Amino acid sequence: MRFEELNIIAPILRALKEENYSEPTSIQEQAIPLLLQKNDIMASAQTGTGKTAAFAIPILQHLEKDNSNSKKIKSLILTPTRELAIQIGESFTTYGKYTSIRNTVIFGGVNQNKQTAAIRNGVDVLIATPGRLLDLMNQGFISLKDIQYFVLDEADRMLDMGFIHDIKKVIAVLPSKRQSLFFSATMPDTIVELSRKILINPKKIAVTPVSSTAETIQQYLYYTNKSTKKDLLLHILKDSKMDQVLLFDRTKHGADRIVKELKKKNISAAAIHGDKAQNQRQKALTQFKDKEIRVLVATDIAARGIDIDKLQYVINFDIPNVAETYVHRIGRSGRAGEAGVSISLCEPEENDYLKDIEKLINQKIPVVKDNPFPQTDKPMTTAEKKEFEKEKQRRKQEFFANRKKNGNRGGRR
Repeated sequence: MRFEELNIIAPILRALKEENYSEPTSIQEQAIPLLLQKNDIMASAQTGTGKTAAFAIPILQHLEKDNSNSKKIKSLILTPTRELAIQIGESFTTYGKYTSIRNTVIFGGVNQNKQTAAIRNGVDVLIATPGRLLDLMNQGFISLKDIQYFVLDEADRMLDMGFIHDIKKVIAVLPSKRQSLFFSATMPDTIVELSRKILINPKKIAVTPVSSTAETIQQYLYYTNKSTKKDLLLHILKDSKMDQVLLFDRTKHGADRIVKELKKKNISAAAIHGDKAQNQRQKALTQFKDKEIRVLVATDIAARGIDIDKLQYVINFDIPNVAETYVHRIGRSGRAGEAGVSISLCEPEENDYLKDIEKLINQKIPVVKDNPFPQTDKPMTTAEKKEFEKEKQRRKQEFFANRKKNGNRGGRR
C-alpha cells in the first residue's frame, strides 16, 4: 500500500513525498483510515513504528478541511518529555508545511515568554508536557474548551513518571465531544483503566509488542568485567564505520564519566540527562543529528523522544535492570525498516538482567568471541547470589523512584 491510497489530501501528500515517504508503516496503514473516519483509537505501538505520523497526518487533514482561521487551540497532544514534545512538533511542521495549520510546543525548564507569545498569536495544534500545560492554564494563557482532537502519547511512560494526576486534571476540562487517541507501548491494567476514561467505543490497534525487537536490528553481546568496560568500549569505537553512536548508561553521573573518558581519547561526545539544562540537551541532540559529535551518551528518561533518521548504532554500556527498557533502547536504531546494530556490554553482576532480557525477547543474543577484555570474574557463591538478588530489587525500586522524581521535575519546571 502507498500513502496515495489512504485518501490523504494533496498538500500533505506533497510534504510526505518530499520526505521520501512512500509506503506507510503498519500502524500508519491501520490508524490513518480509522482516524480520518473520526474514530477514537487505542493503540499499542512500540517506539520506532511511525506512530507520530499515524496521528499527525489525520489531525492535520481534519483541521485543514475545517479551518476557520480562528486563534483557538483545536488539537492537544500530551506527551511526557521535552525531547518527545519537540520531536512531535517538528513532525507536525514537516507534514503540515503546505497547509495553513499552525503548531507550537510548550514544556518546562525554559522561560515561558516565547511559548505564551506563540499561543497569543494563535495556534491550531498544541504539543505539551503536563506540568507546563497546567501551569499556563492556571495563569490564564491556555483554554482547552475548543479542543476537537486529543492525543495522549506514551501513556505508559506518563504513568511511570508520575503524571497520572496531571493527566486527570487535563481530561477533566476537555470538551466531552472530541476525538481521542491513546498510544502506549505497553497495556497493563492501569493503562486500560485510564483509557476507559478517555475513549468512547475505541478501535483497537496493536503493532509490535514491547516483548519483541525489530528484525532489522543485529544484536551483539560482549561479556566483560566492570573494571574493563571502558577499555572494551574504546576498543569497539576503533571501528571508524561507527560514526554516530547512541550510548546508554543507567545513571546521570555515569553518563558524565563516560563522556569525560571519551573526550580524553579525542572521541567527540556529549551527555543528555535530567541534570542538563534544556538548551544544553537540545544543543547536544542537534550536534548529534548533524554528526558534529560522534557519541551521544543518554539516560533512559532523557532518551525518550530521540528520533534520529537512519541511526544505525546503539550501545548498552550497562545492561538495564528492567527488561523492557532494553527493547526501547535498541529500538532507537533499525527504525522504519532501516538496518540497525545493538551492542551490549555485560559484567558479571548484570548476568541475571541479561537472562531476564533474553526471556522477554525469546531469543539468545549472539556473543562476540573476538573480545580482548573477556569476563573473567569468578561465579558468585550462593550467599553472594542471595545478596545480589537483594541488591537487584533495591536498584529496581531505586530506578523507578528516580524516574518518577526526574520526570516530575522535568515536566513541571
